[in-house]
Amino acid sequence: MTRQALAEIGPEMDDLHPEWGPFGVPLFDAPEAQALSRVGVIDIGSNSVRMVVFDGAARSPAYYFNEKILCGLGAGFSETGRLNPEGRVRALKALRRFAVLAVGMGVSPLLTVATAAVRDAEDGAAFRDEVRTKTGLDIQIVDGDEEARLSAQGVLLGWPGAEGLVCDIGGSSMELAELRGGGRVGLRQTSDLGPLKLMGIEGGKKAVRAHIKARVADLADAFPDRPERLFLVGGSWRAIARIDMERRGYPLKVLHEYRMTPKAILETIKLIEKSEINELRASTGTSAERMRLVPLAAEVLKVLVRKLHPKEVAVSSYGIREGLLYEQMSEALRHRDPLIEAARHAEASSARMPGFGRALYRFVEPLFPRAKLDKKRLIRAACLLHDVSWRAHPDYRAEVCFDNATRANLGGLTHAERVYLGLALLHRYKSNRAGTNFDTDLLQLLPEAQVAEAEILGRAMRFGAMFTVEKPTDHGALTWRSKRKELLLTLKTDEGRALFGEVTEARFNALAAAMKATPIVVGGPQAK
Repeated sequence: MTRQALAEIGPEMDDLHPEWGPFGVPLFDAPEAQALSRVGVIDIGSNSVRMVVFDGAARSPAYYFNEKILCGLGAGFSETGRLNPEGRVRALKALRRFAVLAVGMGVSPLLTVATAAVRDAEDGAAFRDEVRTKTGLDIQIVDGDEEARLSAQGVLLGWPGAEGLVCDIGGSSMELAELRGGGRVGLRQTSDLGPLKLMGIEGGKKAVRAHIKARVADLADAFPDRPERLFLVGGSWRAIARIDMERRGYPLKVLHEYRMTPKAILETIKLIEKSEINELRASTGTSAERMRLVPLAAEVLKVLVRKLHPKEVAVSSYGIREGLLYEQMSEALRHRDPLIEAARHAEASSARMPGFGRALYRFVEPLFPRAKLDKKRLIRAACLLHDVSWRAHPDYRAEVCFDNATRANLGGLTHAERVYLGLALLHRYKSNRAGTNFDTDLLQLLPEAQVAEAEILGRAMRFGAMFTVEKPTDHGALTWRSKRKELLLTLKTDEGRALFGEVTEARFNALAAAMKATPIVVGGPQAK
Protein backbone atom coordinates (compact mmCIF):
# COMPACT_ATOMS: atom_id res chain seq x y z
CA MET A 1 0.00 0.00 0.00
CA THR A 2 1.18 3.55 -0.68
CA ARG A 3 1.91 5.90 2.18
CA GLN A 4 -0.81 8.21 0.86
CA ALA A 5 -3.32 5.36 0.97
CA LEU A 6 -2.30 4.48 4.52
CA ALA A 7 -2.66 8.08 5.56
CA GLU A 8 -6.15 8.17 4.11
CA ILE A 9 -7.15 4.90 5.78
CA GLY A 10 -5.54 5.52 9.13
CA PRO A 11 -7.15 8.49 10.88
CA GLU A 12 -10.62 8.24 9.40
CA MET A 13 -12.41 7.29 12.66
CA ASP A 14 -9.89 8.49 15.26
CA ASP A 15 -11.79 11.47 16.58
CA LEU A 16 -15.08 9.63 16.92
CA HIS A 17 -13.68 6.38 18.30
CA PRO A 18 -10.26 7.01 19.87
CA GLU A 19 -10.38 3.71 21.75
CA TRP A 20 -10.08 1.84 18.45
CA GLY A 21 -6.86 3.56 17.48
CA PRO A 22 -5.64 4.45 14.01
CA PHE A 23 -7.70 1.95 12.02
CA GLY A 24 -11.27 2.79 12.96
CA VAL A 25 -14.21 0.70 14.13
CA PRO A 26 -14.41 -2.67 12.33
CA LEU A 27 -17.02 -2.80 9.61
CA PHE A 28 -17.03 -6.51 8.78
CA ASP A 29 -19.99 -7.16 11.08
CA ALA A 30 -22.00 -4.09 10.00
CA PRO A 31 -25.19 -4.68 7.97
CA GLU A 32 -23.62 -3.32 4.78
CA ALA A 33 -20.79 -5.85 5.05
CA GLN A 34 -23.01 -8.71 6.14
CA ALA A 35 -25.03 -8.21 2.96
CA LEU A 36 -21.86 -9.10 1.05
CA SER A 37 -20.98 -12.11 3.20
CA ARG A 38 -21.44 -14.59 0.34
CA VAL A 39 -21.18 -13.12 -3.14
CA GLY A 40 -20.79 -15.29 -6.23
CA VAL A 41 -19.18 -14.29 -9.53
CA ILE A 42 -19.14 -16.33 -12.73
CA ASP A 43 -16.60 -15.08 -15.23
CA ILE A 44 -16.97 -16.39 -18.80
CA GLY A 45 -13.72 -15.59 -20.52
CA SER A 46 -12.16 -16.48 -23.84
CA ASN A 47 -10.05 -19.24 -22.32
CA SER A 48 -11.69 -20.15 -19.01
CA VAL A 49 -15.04 -20.23 -17.25
CA ARG A 50 -14.73 -19.75 -13.52
CA MET A 51 -17.01 -19.39 -10.51
CA VAL A 52 -15.76 -17.77 -7.33
CA VAL A 53 -17.78 -17.40 -4.14
CA PHE A 54 -16.46 -14.81 -1.70
CA ASP A 55 -17.19 -15.26 1.96
CA GLY A 56 -16.30 -13.60 5.24
CA ALA A 57 -14.96 -10.10 5.84
CA ALA A 58 -16.30 -8.23 2.86
CA ARG A 59 -13.30 -5.88 2.56
CA SER A 60 -10.86 -8.78 2.39
CA PRO A 61 -12.99 -11.81 1.55
CA ALA A 62 -12.06 -15.45 1.76
CA TYR A 63 -12.47 -17.66 -1.28
CA TYR A 64 -15.24 -19.95 -0.12
CA PHE A 65 -15.41 -21.65 -3.52
CA ASN A 66 -13.19 -21.34 -6.59
CA GLU A 67 -13.47 -23.57 -9.66
CA LYS A 68 -12.16 -23.04 -13.17
CA ILE A 69 -12.75 -24.91 -16.43
CA LEU A 70 -10.44 -24.11 -19.37
CA CYS A 71 -13.07 -24.26 -22.11
CA GLY A 72 -11.32 -22.26 -24.83
CA LEU A 73 -14.46 -20.47 -26.04
CA GLY A 74 -12.29 -18.09 -28.07
CA ALA A 75 -10.17 -20.75 -29.76
CA GLY A 76 -10.33 -20.47 -33.55
CA PHE A 77 -12.30 -17.23 -33.42
CA SER A 78 -10.07 -15.48 -35.97
CA GLU A 79 -10.95 -18.07 -38.60
CA THR A 80 -14.67 -18.54 -37.88
CA GLY A 81 -15.88 -15.44 -36.02
CA ARG A 82 -17.85 -17.80 -33.79
CA LEU A 83 -17.43 -19.43 -30.40
CA ASN A 84 -15.48 -22.67 -30.42
CA PRO A 85 -18.11 -25.47 -30.71
CA GLU A 86 -16.38 -27.82 -28.26
CA GLY A 87 -15.70 -24.95 -25.89
CA ARG A 88 -19.33 -23.90 -26.05
CA VAL A 89 -20.50 -27.38 -25.00
CA ARG A 90 -18.00 -27.50 -22.16
CA ALA A 91 -18.89 -24.00 -20.99
CA LEU A 92 -22.61 -24.76 -20.91
CA LYS A 93 -21.96 -27.91 -18.90
CA ALA A 94 -19.83 -25.96 -16.42
CA LEU A 95 -22.45 -23.22 -16.12
CA ARG A 96 -25.17 -25.75 -15.36
CA ARG A 97 -23.02 -27.08 -12.51
CA PHE A 98 -22.25 -23.60 -11.19
CA ALA A 99 -25.93 -22.60 -11.19
CA VAL A 100 -26.87 -25.61 -9.07
CA LEU A 101 -23.93 -25.13 -6.71
CA ALA A 102 -24.82 -21.47 -6.17
CA VAL A 103 -28.30 -22.43 -4.96
CA GLY A 104 -26.87 -24.98 -2.56
CA MET A 105 -24.41 -22.45 -1.11
CA GLY A 106 -27.03 -19.75 -0.68
CA VAL A 107 -25.14 -17.31 -2.87
CA SER A 108 -26.66 -13.86 -3.18
CA PRO A 109 -26.02 -11.99 -5.31
CA LEU A 110 -24.71 -14.18 -8.14
CA LEU A 111 -23.13 -12.04 -10.86
CA THR A 112 -22.41 -13.56 -14.28
CA VAL A 113 -20.27 -11.72 -16.82
CA ALA A 114 -18.86 -12.58 -20.23
CA THR A 115 -15.95 -10.80 -21.87
CA ALA A 116 -14.20 -10.70 -25.26
CA ALA A 117 -15.08 -14.08 -26.78
CA VAL A 118 -18.83 -13.81 -26.18
CA ARG A 119 -19.07 -10.09 -26.95
CA ASP A 120 -17.18 -10.43 -30.27
CA ALA A 121 -18.60 -13.72 -31.55
CA GLU A 122 -21.50 -13.58 -34.01
CA ASP A 123 -23.21 -16.32 -31.99
CA GLY A 124 -22.44 -14.66 -28.63
CA ALA A 125 -25.99 -13.41 -28.11
CA ALA A 126 -27.40 -16.83 -29.00
CA PHE A 127 -25.09 -18.43 -26.44
CA ARG A 128 -26.25 -15.97 -23.79
CA ASP A 129 -29.88 -16.83 -24.54
CA GLU A 130 -29.17 -20.57 -24.43
CA VAL A 131 -27.47 -20.21 -21.05
CA ARG A 132 -30.42 -18.26 -19.67
CA THR A 133 -32.89 -20.88 -20.90
CA LYS A 134 -30.96 -23.92 -19.67
CA THR A 135 -29.45 -22.61 -16.43
CA GLY A 136 -31.38 -19.50 -15.40
CA LEU A 137 -28.14 -17.50 -15.36
CA ASP A 138 -28.45 -14.00 -16.78
CA ILE A 139 -25.15 -13.16 -18.46
CA GLN A 140 -24.04 -9.55 -18.63
CA ILE A 141 -21.81 -9.10 -21.66
CA VAL A 142 -19.34 -6.32 -20.84
CA ASP A 143 -17.50 -4.25 -23.41
CA GLY A 144 -13.75 -3.69 -23.33
CA ASP A 145 -13.97 -0.38 -21.51
CA GLU A 146 -16.09 -1.91 -18.75
CA GLU A 147 -13.83 -4.94 -18.52
CA ALA A 148 -10.85 -2.65 -17.99
CA ARG A 149 -12.68 -0.70 -15.30
CA LEU A 150 -13.71 -3.82 -13.40
CA SER A 151 -10.20 -5.28 -13.53
CA ALA A 152 -8.79 -2.03 -12.18
CA GLN A 153 -11.32 -2.14 -9.35
CA GLY A 154 -10.11 -5.65 -8.57
CA VAL A 155 -6.61 -4.28 -8.10
CA LEU A 156 -8.02 -1.62 -5.77
CA LEU A 157 -9.56 -4.37 -3.64
CA GLY A 158 -6.05 -5.53 -2.78
CA TRP A 159 -4.25 -2.18 -3.02
CA PRO A 160 -6.45 0.66 -1.69
CA GLY A 161 -5.22 3.91 -3.16
CA ALA A 162 -3.00 2.16 -5.73
CA GLU A 163 -1.61 4.28 -8.56
CA GLY A 164 -0.26 3.10 -11.89
CA LEU A 165 -1.46 1.21 -14.94
CA VAL A 166 -3.44 -2.03 -14.82
CA CYS A 167 -2.89 -4.49 -17.67
CA ASP A 168 -5.39 -7.37 -17.84
CA ILE A 169 -4.74 -10.05 -20.43
CA GLY A 170 -7.34 -12.65 -21.34
CA GLY A 171 -7.55 -15.16 -24.13
CA SER A 172 -8.93 -12.80 -26.76
CA SER A 173 -8.21 -9.30 -25.51
CA MET A 174 -5.94 -7.16 -23.38
CA GLU A 175 -7.12 -4.12 -21.45
CA LEU A 176 -5.28 -1.19 -19.92
CA ALA A 177 -6.71 1.04 -17.21
CA GLU A 178 -5.20 3.97 -15.38
CA LEU A 179 -5.34 4.09 -11.58
CA ARG A 180 -5.14 7.57 -10.17
CA GLY A 181 -4.81 8.74 -6.57
CA GLY A 182 -7.68 8.18 -4.17
CA GLY A 183 -8.80 4.92 -5.74
CA ARG A 184 -10.05 6.42 -9.00
CA VAL A 185 -10.08 4.56 -12.30
CA GLY A 186 -9.15 6.85 -15.16
CA LEU A 187 -8.53 6.29 -18.86
CA ARG A 188 -9.24 2.79 -20.26
CA GLN A 189 -8.33 1.09 -23.51
CA THR A 190 -8.96 -2.37 -24.96
CA SER A 191 -7.08 -4.27 -27.67
CA ASP A 192 -7.03 -7.58 -29.53
CA LEU A 193 -3.73 -8.69 -27.98
CA GLY A 194 -5.07 -11.82 -26.32
CA PRO A 195 -3.02 -14.93 -27.22
CA LEU A 196 -5.98 -16.78 -28.74
CA LYS A 197 -6.57 -13.86 -31.09
CA LEU A 198 -2.89 -13.62 -31.97
CA MET A 199 -2.83 -17.31 -32.89
CA GLY A 200 -5.16 -16.52 -35.79
CA ILE A 201 -2.90 -13.94 -37.44
CA GLU A 202 -1.55 -15.14 -40.77
CA GLY A 203 2.04 -14.62 -41.85
CA GLY A 204 3.92 -16.38 -39.06
CA LYS A 205 5.96 -14.96 -36.19
CA LYS A 206 7.07 -11.91 -38.16
CA ALA A 207 3.49 -10.83 -38.82
CA VAL A 208 2.46 -11.49 -35.21
CA ARG A 209 5.34 -9.42 -33.86
CA ALA A 210 4.56 -6.56 -36.23
CA HIS A 211 0.93 -6.60 -35.14
CA ILE A 212 1.89 -6.59 -31.45
CA LYS A 213 4.28 -3.65 -31.90
CA ALA A 214 1.69 -1.63 -33.81
CA ARG A 215 -1.08 -2.23 -31.28
CA VAL A 216 1.16 -1.56 -28.27
CA ALA A 217 2.32 1.66 -29.89
CA ASP A 218 -1.31 2.75 -30.24
CA LEU A 219 -1.99 1.90 -26.60
CA ALA A 220 1.11 3.74 -25.41
CA ASP A 221 0.02 6.85 -27.29
CA ALA A 222 -3.29 6.73 -25.41
CA PHE A 223 -1.41 6.82 -22.07
CA PRO A 224 1.17 9.62 -22.42
CA ASP A 225 2.08 9.56 -18.71
CA ARG A 226 4.44 6.66 -18.13
CA PRO A 227 3.41 4.62 -15.07
CA GLU A 228 5.62 4.16 -12.03
CA ARG A 229 4.07 0.72 -11.56
CA LEU A 230 2.44 -1.71 -13.96
CA PHE A 231 -0.07 -4.10 -12.39
CA LEU A 232 -0.42 -7.41 -14.25
CA VAL A 233 -3.79 -9.18 -14.13
CA GLY A 234 -4.60 -12.47 -15.84
CA GLY A 235 -3.59 -16.12 -15.93
CA SER A 236 -0.97 -15.76 -18.66
CA TRP A 237 0.82 -13.01 -16.74
CA ARG A 238 0.74 -15.13 -13.57
CA ALA A 239 2.24 -18.05 -15.48
CA ILE A 240 5.12 -15.83 -16.63
CA ALA A 241 5.61 -14.58 -13.06
CA ARG A 242 5.79 -18.16 -11.83
CA ILE A 243 8.53 -18.85 -14.38
CA ASP A 244 10.34 -15.73 -13.14
CA MET A 245 10.13 -17.06 -9.57
CA GLU A 246 11.59 -20.38 -10.69
CA ARG A 247 14.41 -18.68 -12.61
CA ARG A 248 15.35 -16.52 -9.63
CA GLY A 249 14.94 -19.24 -7.00
CA TYR A 250 12.47 -16.97 -5.23
CA PRO A 251 11.58 -18.50 -1.84
CA LEU A 252 7.94 -17.41 -1.39
CA LYS A 253 5.55 -18.94 -3.93
CA VAL A 254 2.79 -16.35 -3.54
CA LEU A 255 1.95 -14.61 -6.81
CA HIS A 256 -0.11 -11.76 -5.42
CA GLU A 257 2.12 -8.70 -4.79
CA TYR A 258 5.09 -10.42 -6.47
CA ARG A 259 7.35 -7.65 -7.78
CA MET A 260 9.60 -7.72 -10.86
CA THR A 261 11.85 -5.19 -12.52
CA PRO A 262 11.59 -4.68 -16.29
CA LYS A 263 15.11 -6.09 -16.59
CA ALA A 264 14.09 -9.28 -14.76
CA ILE A 265 11.02 -9.69 -16.95
CA LEU A 266 13.08 -9.42 -20.14
CA GLU A 267 15.50 -12.04 -18.81
CA THR A 268 12.60 -14.39 -18.05
CA ILE A 269 11.15 -13.85 -21.50
CA LYS A 270 14.51 -14.83 -23.00
CA LEU A 271 14.32 -18.03 -20.94
CA ILE A 272 10.81 -18.73 -22.26
CA GLU A 273 11.94 -18.17 -25.84
CA LYS A 274 14.79 -20.69 -25.63
CA SER A 275 13.11 -23.31 -23.41
CA GLU A 276 10.88 -26.26 -24.19
CA ILE A 277 7.34 -25.46 -23.11
CA ASN A 278 6.89 -28.87 -21.50
CA GLU A 279 9.98 -28.32 -19.36
CA LEU A 280 8.64 -24.97 -18.15
CA ARG A 281 5.26 -26.52 -17.48
CA ALA A 282 6.78 -29.31 -15.41
CA SER A 283 8.97 -26.99 -13.36
CA THR A 284 6.17 -24.53 -12.54
CA GLY A 285 3.11 -26.79 -12.34
CA THR A 286 1.28 -24.77 -15.00
CA SER A 287 -1.48 -26.49 -16.98
CA ALA A 288 -0.89 -27.41 -20.62
CA GLU A 289 -3.84 -25.25 -21.70
CA ARG A 290 -2.38 -22.21 -19.98
CA MET A 291 1.21 -22.84 -21.01
CA ARG A 292 0.39 -22.91 -24.71
CA LEU A 293 -0.63 -19.24 -24.41
CA VAL A 294 2.51 -18.17 -22.56
CA PRO A 295 4.92 -17.64 -25.52
CA LEU A 296 2.58 -15.17 -27.24
CA ALA A 297 1.72 -13.47 -23.94
CA ALA A 298 5.46 -13.13 -23.27
CA GLU A 299 5.94 -11.49 -26.67
CA VAL A 300 3.23 -8.95 -25.79
CA LEU A 301 4.73 -8.28 -22.36
CA LYS A 302 8.20 -7.75 -23.82
CA VAL A 303 6.95 -5.03 -26.17
CA LEU A 304 4.72 -3.52 -23.48
CA VAL A 305 7.52 -3.18 -20.93
CA ARG A 306 9.92 -1.69 -23.47
CA LYS A 307 7.34 0.82 -24.64
CA LEU A 308 5.87 1.91 -21.29
CA HIS A 309 9.12 1.88 -19.26
CA PRO A 310 7.54 1.22 -15.83
CA LYS A 311 9.89 1.32 -12.85
CA GLU A 312 8.27 -1.71 -11.29
CA VAL A 313 5.88 -4.48 -12.31
CA ALA A 314 3.58 -6.09 -9.74
CA VAL A 315 1.40 -9.16 -10.11
CA SER A 316 -2.20 -8.96 -8.93
CA SER A 317 -4.21 -12.12 -8.31
CA TYR A 318 -7.26 -9.87 -8.11
CA GLY A 319 -9.02 -8.93 -11.31
CA ILE A 320 -12.47 -8.69 -12.84
CA ARG A 321 -14.11 -11.05 -10.33
CA GLU A 322 -12.80 -9.09 -7.37
CA GLY A 323 -13.71 -5.91 -9.24
CA LEU A 324 -17.34 -7.02 -9.31
CA LEU A 325 -17.24 -7.54 -5.55
CA TYR A 326 -15.67 -4.10 -5.14
CA GLU A 327 -18.54 -2.74 -7.23
CA GLN A 328 -21.00 -3.91 -4.57
CA MET A 329 -19.17 -2.16 -1.72
CA SER A 330 -20.03 1.13 -0.09
CA GLU A 331 -17.42 3.88 -0.06
CA ALA A 332 -16.89 3.22 3.65
CA LEU A 333 -15.87 -0.37 2.93
CA ARG A 334 -13.76 0.52 -0.10
CA HIS A 335 -11.53 2.82 1.91
CA ARG A 336 -10.81 0.36 4.71
CA ASP A 337 -7.53 -1.46 5.14
CA PRO A 338 -8.05 -5.03 3.81
CA LEU A 339 -5.36 -6.46 6.08
CA ILE A 340 -6.84 -5.02 9.28
CA GLU A 341 -10.40 -5.97 8.36
CA ALA A 342 -9.35 -9.56 7.55
CA ALA A 343 -7.37 -9.81 10.80
CA ARG A 344 -10.34 -8.53 12.80
CA HIS A 345 -12.62 -11.04 11.15
CA ALA A 346 -10.18 -13.88 11.86
CA GLU A 347 -9.95 -12.87 15.51
CA ALA A 348 -13.72 -12.60 15.89
CA SER A 349 -14.27 -16.05 14.39
CA SER A 350 -11.26 -18.03 15.66
CA ALA A 351 -9.55 -16.50 18.72
CA ARG A 352 -10.16 -17.69 22.27
CA MET A 353 -10.71 -14.14 23.53
CA PRO A 354 -12.10 -12.03 20.67
CA GLY A 355 -11.29 -8.39 21.29
CA PHE A 356 -8.08 -9.04 23.21
CA GLY A 357 -5.96 -8.24 20.16
CA ARG A 358 -6.84 -4.57 20.41
CA ALA A 359 -5.85 -4.49 24.11
CA LEU A 360 -2.63 -6.37 23.34
CA TYR A 361 -1.77 -3.81 20.67
CA ARG A 362 -2.11 -0.99 23.20
CA PHE A 363 0.08 -2.90 25.65
CA VAL A 364 2.99 -3.53 23.24
CA GLU A 365 2.74 -0.26 21.31
CA PRO A 366 5.18 1.66 23.60
CA LEU A 367 7.97 -0.67 22.46
CA PHE A 368 7.77 0.81 18.94
CA PRO A 369 7.66 4.59 19.52
CA ARG A 370 9.12 5.45 16.11
CA ALA A 371 6.89 3.15 14.08
CA LYS A 372 5.32 4.76 11.02
CA LEU A 373 1.72 4.07 10.09
CA ASP A 374 2.64 1.27 7.68
CA LYS A 375 4.51 -0.52 10.49
CA LYS A 376 1.76 0.15 13.02
CA ARG A 377 -0.74 -1.66 10.83
CA LEU A 378 1.51 -4.75 10.78
CA ILE A 379 1.85 -4.63 14.56
CA ARG A 380 -1.91 -4.23 14.88
CA ALA A 381 -2.56 -7.11 12.49
CA ALA A 382 -0.13 -9.36 14.40
CA CYS A 383 -1.89 -8.60 17.68
CA LEU A 384 -5.28 -9.36 16.17
CA LEU A 385 -3.98 -12.64 14.72
CA HIS A 386 -1.88 -13.67 17.69
CA ASP A 387 -4.33 -16.33 18.91
CA VAL A 388 -6.31 -17.43 15.86
CA SER A 389 -4.27 -20.64 15.44
CA TRP A 390 -4.60 -21.82 19.04
CA ARG A 391 -6.38 -25.03 17.99
CA ALA A 392 -3.29 -26.25 16.13
CA HIS A 393 -1.18 -28.92 17.83
CA PRO A 394 1.17 -27.19 20.33
CA ASP A 395 4.22 -28.79 18.69
CA TYR A 396 3.37 -27.17 15.37
CA ARG A 397 1.50 -24.04 16.40
CA ALA A 398 4.41 -21.69 15.67
CA GLU A 399 4.88 -23.14 12.18
CA VAL A 400 1.13 -22.97 11.48
CA CYS A 401 1.11 -19.30 12.48
CA PHE A 402 4.02 -18.55 10.18
CA ASP A 403 2.50 -20.44 7.24
CA ASN A 404 -0.89 -18.79 7.74
CA ALA A 405 0.63 -15.32 7.59
CA THR A 406 2.99 -15.85 4.68
CA ARG A 407 0.66 -17.90 2.49
CA ALA A 408 -2.79 -16.54 3.34
CA ASN A 409 -4.88 -14.99 0.59
CA LEU A 410 -4.62 -11.46 1.96
CA GLY A 411 -4.53 -8.10 0.26
CA GLY A 412 -2.51 -5.08 1.28
CA LEU A 413 0.68 -7.04 2.12
CA THR A 414 4.02 -6.99 0.36
CA HIS A 415 6.05 -10.18 0.46
CA ALA A 416 8.46 -8.63 2.96
CA GLU A 417 5.51 -7.68 5.17
CA ARG A 418 4.22 -11.26 4.97
CA VAL A 419 7.52 -12.55 6.31
CA TYR A 420 7.59 -9.89 9.05
CA LEU A 421 4.06 -10.80 10.14
CA GLY A 422 4.83 -14.52 9.97
CA LEU A 423 7.99 -14.17 12.07
CA ALA A 424 6.16 -12.14 14.71
CA LEU A 425 3.44 -14.79 15.00
CA LEU A 426 6.00 -17.60 15.06
CA HIS A 427 7.74 -15.98 18.02
CA ARG A 428 4.41 -15.41 19.71
CA TYR A 429 4.38 -19.18 20.35
CA LYS A 430 8.07 -20.12 20.28
CA SER A 431 11.02 -18.24 21.69
CA ASN A 432 13.35 -19.28 18.88
CA ARG A 433 13.20 -20.74 15.39
CA ALA A 434 15.23 -23.84 16.19
CA GLY A 435 13.35 -27.10 15.80
CA THR A 436 10.78 -25.68 13.37
CA ASN A 437 10.47 -26.30 9.65
CA PHE A 438 11.00 -22.59 9.10
CA ASP A 439 12.44 -21.86 5.66
CA THR A 440 15.48 -19.69 6.36
CA ASP A 441 15.62 -18.66 2.69
CA LEU A 442 12.60 -16.45 3.36
CA LEU A 443 14.74 -14.21 5.56
CA GLN A 444 16.40 -12.85 2.43
CA LEU A 445 13.16 -10.94 1.74
CA LEU A 446 13.51 -8.96 4.97
CA PRO A 447 16.37 -6.72 6.17
CA GLU A 448 18.20 -8.05 9.23
CA ALA A 449 16.94 -5.21 11.43
CA GLN A 450 13.35 -6.06 10.50
CA VAL A 451 13.92 -9.74 11.34
CA ALA A 452 15.06 -8.68 14.82
CA GLU A 453 12.12 -6.30 15.21
CA ALA A 454 9.61 -9.01 14.23
CA GLU A 455 11.11 -11.31 16.85
CA ILE A 456 10.77 -8.56 19.47
CA LEU A 457 7.13 -8.08 18.52
CA GLY A 458 6.52 -11.82 18.80
CA ARG A 459 8.13 -12.03 22.21
CA ALA A 460 6.18 -8.96 23.35
CA MET A 461 2.91 -10.61 22.32
CA ARG A 462 4.05 -13.83 24.01
CA PHE A 463 4.62 -11.93 27.26
CA GLY A 464 1.47 -9.81 26.99
CA ALA A 465 -0.78 -12.80 26.31
CA MET A 466 0.66 -14.62 29.34
CA PHE A 467 0.50 -11.59 31.65
CA THR A 468 -3.27 -11.24 31.55
CA VAL A 469 -6.14 -12.55 29.46
CA GLU A 470 -7.85 -9.15 29.29
CA LYS A 471 -6.96 -5.47 29.51
CA PRO A 472 -3.25 -5.81 30.26
CA THR A 473 -2.87 -2.01 30.30
CA ASP A 474 -5.14 -1.87 33.37
CA HIS A 475 -2.58 -3.83 35.38
CA GLY A 476 0.77 -2.99 33.85
CA ALA A 477 2.62 -0.72 31.45
CA LEU A 478 5.72 -1.23 29.33
CA THR A 479 8.27 1.54 28.85
CA TRP A 480 11.25 1.34 26.50
CA ARG A 481 14.19 3.51 27.55
CA SER A 482 16.18 3.27 24.36
CA LYS A 483 19.12 5.41 25.42
CA ARG A 484 19.64 3.46 28.63
CA LYS A 485 18.76 0.14 27.01
CA GLU A 486 16.23 -0.54 29.77
CA LEU A 487 12.88 -2.30 29.47
CA LEU A 488 10.62 -1.16 32.26
CA LEU A 489 7.46 -2.94 33.43
CA THR A 490 5.32 -0.98 35.86
CA LEU A 491 2.80 -3.10 37.77
CA LYS A 492 -0.14 -0.83 38.59
CA THR A 493 -2.48 -2.97 40.71
CA ASP A 494 -2.56 -5.77 43.24
CA GLU A 495 -4.00 -7.97 40.49
CA GLY A 496 -1.06 -7.04 38.28
CA ARG A 497 1.40 -8.03 40.98
CA ALA A 498 -0.39 -11.33 41.43
CA LEU A 499 -0.38 -11.97 37.69
CA PHE A 500 3.37 -11.45 37.44
CA GLY A 501 4.30 -15.05 38.25
CA GLU A 502 7.35 -17.15 37.44
CA VAL A 503 6.40 -17.98 33.84
CA THR A 504 5.37 -14.38 33.20
CA GLU A 505 8.67 -13.13 34.57
CA ALA A 506 10.59 -15.57 32.38
CA ARG A 507 8.82 -14.28 29.28
CA PHE A 508 9.44 -10.67 30.29
CA ASN A 509 13.13 -11.41 30.69
CA ALA A 510 13.18 -13.16 27.29
CA LEU A 511 11.65 -10.06 25.72
CA ALA A 512 14.30 -7.88 27.34
CA ALA A 513 17.03 -10.21 26.08
CA ALA A 514 15.70 -9.93 22.50
CA MET A 515 15.84 -6.15 22.86
CA LYS A 516 19.37 -6.36 24.38
CA ALA A 517 17.94 -4.47 27.34
CA THR A 518 18.07 -4.66 31.11
CA PRO A 519 14.69 -5.81 32.51
CA ILE A 520 13.33 -3.64 35.34
CA VAL A 521 10.09 -4.28 37.26
CA VAL A 522 8.54 -1.45 39.27
CA GLY A 523 5.88 -2.20 41.87
CA GLY A 524 6.56 -5.94 41.83
CA PRO A 525 5.63 -8.47 44.52
CA GLN A 526 8.74 -7.56 46.50
CA ALA A 527 7.34 -4.03 46.92
CA LYS A 528 4.44 -5.24 49.07
